[in-house]
Amino acid sequence: MKKTALILGATGLTGSLVLKQLLKDERYATIKLFSRTKIDGLPNRVKQFIGDLLELEHFKKDFTADEVYCCIGTTAKKTPDKTQYKKIDFGIPVTAAKLAKANGISTFLVVSALGANANSSIFYTKIKGEMEAAVLSEKIEKTHILQPSIIGGDRQENRIGENIGLAVIKCIQPLFFGKLKKYSITEADAIAQTMIVLANSNSTKTIITSNEITNIKNN
Repeated sequence: MKKTALILGATGLTGSLVLKQLLKDERYATIKLFSRTKIDGLPNRVKQFIGDLLELEHFKKDFTADEVYCCIGTTAKKTPDKTQYKKIDFGIPVTAAKLAKANGISTFLVVSALGANANSSIFYTKIKGEMEAAVLSEKIEKTHILQPSIIGGDRQENRIGENIGLAVIKCIQPLFFGKLKKYSITEADAIAQTMIVLANSNSTKTIITSNEITNIKNN
């Protein structure tokens, strides 16, 4: 039986690549997108639900699928207000997990970040860690949390500072080996592929770090 996938964040870098790959995957009959803006030119098997994701609970009736791909995330530059930042990076994934649990969705995949730690003194890694703990507390049967390092890929918006950072890391990452290898750039395409591989596997691994993302994608 063909499946239904649900994507949060399909207008972003990683989410758009998940969508692109699922559109080519014959295992999926329906793809649901929940976002603030509509994506034009998609086939009829893509169902779009447009609204404020900070009020995701309003979508409960339509929040049904076999798998949830949560690719939501912001940056300090885009969202400097920490209260709003937490509403996005913590609130949306956790609400999605609650809806998935309530509606009997057994597979939940979410993009977090390397170094996520609920006990961290660093605000941004602390939020990711708290998000992970809250998602896991829902006890969804098959939960996969991906922890990429800095994410590489072609973004629609121009992030000058981030582009410089990526360029620097690309120059020095041949020096990353052993325990340092996990700090290499994680390509968004690899994250998307790994999410789909995990969703269609028997893997029970919950936390997938950056170097593991590349390994799973290549197997």
